[in-house]
Amino acid sequence: MLKRKILLLLILVGIPVLAQEKEKNERIEKANFRVQIFQKSDNIDIKLAQPDPEFRNKLPISAVIRDSSKVALKDLPKAKTIDSLWKMELTNSDLFETMQKSIHEQDYEEVVYKELPTDTLKARLARLNARTPFNVEYNPILESVIKSYLKRNKKGMERLMALSSYYFPMFEQELDKYDIPLEIKYLALVESALNPRAKSRVGATGLWQFMFTTGKMHGLDVSSYVDERMDPVRSTEAAAKYLASLYKVFGDWDLVLASYNSGPGNVSKAIRRSGGATDYWHLRRYLPRETAGYVPAFLATLYLFEYADEHKFQPKRPDVVYFETDTLQVKHMLTFDQINKITGVEKEMLQFLNPSYKLDIIPFVEEEKYSLRLPKYAVGKFVSNENAIYQYAQNELIEKEKELPRYVETEDRIRYRVRKGDYLGKIAERYGVGISSIKRWNNLRSNNLRIGQYLTIYPRKPVEVTSSSENSTSGKNSNPKVYTVKKGDSLWSISKKFPGVTVQNLRAWNDMNTNSLKPGMKLKVYKG
Repeated sequence: MLKRKILLLLILVGIPVLAQEKEKNERIEKANFRVQIFQKSDNIDIKLAQPDPEFRNKLPISAVIRDSSKVALKDLPKAKTIDSLWKMELTNSDLFETMQKSIHEQDYEEVVYKELPTDTLKARLARLNARTPFNVEYNPILESVIKSYLKRNKKGMERLMALSSYYFPMFEQELDKYDIPLEIKYLALVESALNPRAKSRVGATGLWQFMFTTGKMHGLDVSSYVDERMDPVRSTEAAAKYLASLYKVFGDWDLVLASYNSGPGNVSKAIRRSGGATDYWHLRRYLPRETAGYVPAFLATLYLFEYADEHKFQPKRPDVVYFETDTLQVKHMLTFDQINKITGVEKEMLQFLNPSYKLDIIPFVEEEKYSLRLPKYAVGKFVSNENAIYQYAQNELIEKEKELPRYVETEDRIRYRVRKGDYLGKIAERYGVGISSIKRWNNLRSNNLRIGQYLTIYPRKPVEVTSSSENSTSGKNSNPKVYTVKKGDSLWSISKKFPGVTVQNLRAWNDMNTNSLKPGMKLKVYKG
């Protein structure tokens, strides 16, 4: 009898275990579909295929994302503002850092904001959800982020809304070209706070925060002069192509956002760890920490912009909007200072409109296309005087050319005589050495110097050798030659006709304060 009771007990205990095991096997079998492959397409005309309506149910646990060109995009940018008072006001980094703080710290405690009751927020989110492809459904986390922005960052949001009137038309053109939802434009606010020169601590750069390798893979040139990750139009086109590729894989825009931030591989791993879930809010706990806060920040920004009037935002109007600008292809190297003198456009505005030129210089390279964006009122002036502008730039470049100095080898020892106004730091900087080295070479116990004192120095960089026999008056004891200025002449071109003569020589010999020449003018030349 006892044996029968034990046997019956074992059977009763085993039934639930077998049922659970069967259910688990069924889930695994259901999820084990073929692996989808994600590869970069070289076709620049990307158009989205209709996503599989059953994709969300079919996405495999063991999905493989194969694309070595995709680098995980980090979103820890610290915005670097453009050097202008109103640009600094509009692109103030405070909001961006606050947004990043909400993404990374994820402090989702309840925020009291009486002007936005929860029921009102739920109704508005439901309307947004009905007209966007994103899952804009109410949850306490999203409510916390929205109310936090409203309560603490309203002025910052107004600055971004002012900037958006310039950037959003540009974004919408490119997004529409690749059938990307126009709401994706809000992603750039989360990524960079609309600062085209924003650079994160890991090197992600620009409005869309491309890493160096990822930018190169998407055709964005990076050189000493130019960083196209900072070019609003080209970087937006690259971002649109990348987002289109991600949608082909995931078929869900929430997952596209997550993979844009953390990389497709991390989203695939999150799907596996979750047991096959393909809804962002179910995957969230398995995603990297910054990505877990990324989509709520995006949805909160989407809500605030779509309901800006209801919350009485009052953004300022920026000095220029996108459709009031135009581009020109540059045919000669130009500096922003030169363009400022010619067109009257403020240098800060040039930096704002042309953020990809890192040194404020637009280079000219054969077979390369470098463009200049200007307000429309300045475009006509530039085009009408284009040849004169390039000649002006060329003449200014010539004026800045100096006689090449003679150099000493860096390993040579020199004897330096201390002059009035000298100090160790100044001398060390001139010769590329350290103060401690000068003190060691000369057995100096302090930094004090006296005029006329001699120092032994072993220069680390070439230095100009000055000679009293080679000043601007050298050769004046000889009979000068007389040169008659011809049409098209410049001091530089004339100096090249006489070996050893420099522009500085010609100016000194002829008591000239400028480089202006007139045909028929007589110039004295004392050597050559």
